Amino acid sequence: MYRLTVLYGHPHDPKAFDEYYETVHLPLARKMEGLTGWTIGKCEPLVAGAQAPYYMTVGLYAESRERLEEILASPEGQATVADVPNFATGGAWFCYHEEQVEVPLNLG
Repeated sequence: MYRLTVLYGHPHDPKAFDEYYETVHLPLARKMEGLTGWTIGKCEPLVAGAQAPYYMTVGLYAESRERLEEILASPEGQATVADVPNFATGGAWFCYHEEQVEVPLNLG
């Protein structure tokens, strides 16, 4: 399984980011067809009182990198990517990787 991770930097106005993301960006993104999964998570710092390196992470899943690229090349994917600068005032970074889930062995 392949994952496209989007790392959102801390926005200038977190409330405006959240509102735009929920009301404008997600409806655009939900029009993309072919994804096998999707995750969204707000980042938390490791140490209380510190700031996490990113504001939010998003993971988009498909069978392969090629399939993810096809989805993003679609009109719906292009509209979604083009919308990112409209709200991501802290920047956004994209990276692909093959995801491997490891399950700990029960040693007891």
